[in-house]
Amino acid sequence: MSENYREDFVSIKILFFAKARELSGTGSATFLIKRQILASELANEICNSFNLHSIRHSFIIAINEIYCEDLTESLELHSGDEIAIIPPISGG
Repeated sequence: MSENYREDFVSIKILFFAKARELSGTGSATFLIKRQILASELANEICNSFNLHSIRHSFIIAINEIYCEDLTESLELHSGDEIAIIPPISGG
């Protein structure tokens, strides 16, 4: 693996909540992803890797506890960043 390749990718932690936890089968995972990525691409990569297709258009992404409201936003991720996948929560 070349040095440039390692610089282009970072290891992040993904936290899954509610329905996302149920679908992914885990509460958290470590994930290797491109350092520079659109928020929508990040969501797609996570959906593809963790079986979240059924909730793809209804969950919220938070990066280091800050909501990412614009999926067209270009992100620069860093190793150790924490990504939370938060589906809608139903009340009762």
